[in-house]
Amino acid sequence: MIMQIIRLKTNLSEEELLKRAHEREPQFKAIPGLVQKYYVKMGEPNSFGGVYVWDSEESLQTFRQSELAASIPKAYELAEAPGIEVLDVLFSLRE
Repeated sequence: MIMQIIRLKTNLSEEELLKRAHEREPQFKAIPGLVQKYYVKMGEPNSFGGVYVWDSEESLQTFRQSELAASIPKAYELAEAPGIEVLDVLFSLRE
């Protein structure tokens, strides 16, 4: 299992960001290998993120090369390049 954390700084209000995220929700639900996605608010103003849980590195790489992934900066009107971390999950507490 792979966890990916994306940190975004946006020019959008929280209300507008959530509206756009909900509009794009069906596209994310349809991604093969995406086990879960958490939409999060970071501690700084206009800072949000996504925590993705992938079934494999292959699924993550396929997503990274997709049009949906490429559309994130424009869809959320990013103020700067996103921060991205990829982590290998060693084990989970609960199944």
